[in-house]
Amino acid sequence: MFGVGAAAPTSTATSAISAATTAHARLHSINATSSSHSLSSALIGCARVQFCSLRLNCGGPIKAMADTNTKTDTISVPNSASHPSASGNKQALISLSDKKDLAFLGKGLQELGYTIVSTGGTASTLESAGVSVTKVEQLTSFPEMLDGRVKTLHPSIHGGILARRDQKRHMDDLNKHGIATFDVVVVNLYPFYNKVTSTGGIEFEDGIENIDIGGPAMIRAAAKNNKDVLVVVDPQDYPLLLEFLKGGGDDQFFRRRLAWKAFQHVASYDSAVAEWLWKQTSGISTSSADDDKFPPSLTVPLERVSSLRYGENPHQKAAFYVDKRLAEVNAGGIATAIQHHGKSMSYNNYLDADAAWNCVSEFKNPTCVVVKHTNPCGVASRDDILEAYRLAVKADPVSAFGGIVAFNVEIDEALAKEIREFRSPTDGETRMFYEIVVAPKYTEKGLEILQKKSKSLRILEAQKNEKGKLSLRQVGGGWLAQDSDDLTPQDIQFNVVSEKAPQESELRDAEFAWLCVKHVKSNAIVIAKNNCMLGMGSGQPNRVESLRIALKKAGDEVKGAALASDAFFPFAWKDAVEIACENGVSVIAEPGGSIRDADAIDCCNKYGVSLLFTNVRHFRH
Repeated sequence: MFGVGAAAPTSTATSAISAATTAHARLHSINATSSSHSLSSALIGCARVQFCSLRLNCGGPIKAMADTNTKTDTISVPNSASHPSASGNKQALISLSDKKDLAFLGKGLQELGYTIVSTGGTASTLESAGVSVTKVEQLTSFPEMLDGRVKTLHPSIHGGILARRDQKRHMDDLNKHGIATFDVVVVNLYPFYNKVTSTGGIEFEDGIENIDIGGPAMIRAAAKNNKDVLVVVDPQDYPLLLEFLKGGGDDQFFRRRLAWKAFQHVASYDSAVAEWLWKQTSGISTSSADDDKFPPSLTVPLERVSSLRYGENPHQKAAFYVDKRLAEVNAGGIATAIQHHGKSMSYNNYLDADAAWNCVSEFKNPTCVVVKHTNPCGVASRDDILEAYRLAVKADPVSAFGGIVAFNVEIDEALAKEIREFRSPTDGETRMFYEIVVAPKYTEKGLEILQKKSKSLRILEAQKNEKGKLSLRQVGGGWLAQDSDDLTPQDIQFNVVSEKAPQESELRDAEFAWLCVKHVKSNAIVIAKNNCMLGMGSGQPNRVESLRIALKKAGDEVKGAALASDAFFPFAWKDAVEIACENGVSVIAEPGGSIRDADAIDCCNKYGVSLLFTNVRHFRH
């Protein structure tokens, strides 16, 4: 079973206090004709839109890459009406780990006539801010116990949250036991996610103690009874809550939206706990390493950070989500890149940038990769990164125009000038245009120069992907999970199966070509020499056609070059192997494994070509 959820994000915007003072001015009505449904078409208007956010505040000028793609929408606070408590008094229950803007909330509720019930540290913070508080133990007549494990798990608390005001027997039960209702519940949870992902990790017992029990119980109870109880889990929703409570009408859709956010918050929290606990059981209760890698049930919490203009094509709607699994924390990748400049990222931009970054990150020497439609059309490694850049573009300048250029080294002033001014090798006049530049870092001057190349040029700063990630891919009605393809030439053996052994330079060329071909869509052929891709053929239904495309791009430079194939050659004579040999290739690297491997060996022996079997296939669909 595989579930995909969207996580309720943590607070990231500026102080809700300053937002609240101008909240009325910034809350815009979407359509006053139907206030009961005004929230249904409302999204969040700010520079960082979270998947479950009802937010107002905006972020700073330099944002995480995904944060730049936000549509500016508005949200109106519907009119509201508070349901009276059983005692006739309005009550709010507040229990927080993250006490951001707690004083602002407490004072706002107190001014609206709410009696505030709170726990431990939350109560102390409110009292320090001059807010009157009734402590939970005063209602329950029972102290906190078990080192704080039991505080709010009591009928006086949950009865007041769960009772339906429209059910006489519910209200009779409350009156019988002297329990008052809660109209507002504000809770956030122990910082489990931050604790277990902290530097150096966390001991098992410490992790267990950071699993919240009472908090999720109150959140779920309030969210279930959302018709009568407003539940808030995010400090940035405090201004909206207070504005709602000041109103004179009611809007069940607003309540349901908060309830949805609350359940999503708990679901994300539980997914982190489940992921962490599964990791603690690895090698203990399972029968194989595969079982450890692929648990029988998997939840992937996703956080929407941007709404895209459209998807792969203009008629398709789209959004971008960040994977919030514990395994992805500080694990690098395009999703967490910083965008320093340029237009908002599009759906296809994300795919192409990901392909370019994944490819260039594999090379140890200074390298430039140019990508078009997720395929590397130019790759070159040199000690001089300027030369590597020129050679990568030269491999296929037509495809490179309008593509993505990626580097595995810092972009300094000299490289930035070269990127800005370099002319297309096709005519020596047209300045090269790119959609995206990706690098691990930039000097201040280098960034300044690149920003002047084009207002639309997207400039990304990314961290290298960690190895060992779980690769997920969707199919209709399901998902495929596999290990990421992390093998490099240093991880495998290039076995000589021909009579002629390659020279050291030829072996290096074969390794380079092999590393390139793993990033090309199957059927894939790459021709390379002197750490430079000369030509590649990709995505063809048969390997011969991919070879012909690669040979055409390589031209006369194919003489003495290395050829790599992502999979074995099913035929040799009068087929791909012989065609490559006839065109002057000096060494071929392929996985081997065909029933006609002997034909490939005999063919290479006839033409004096070295043949290497890697025993590793690199299909990419």
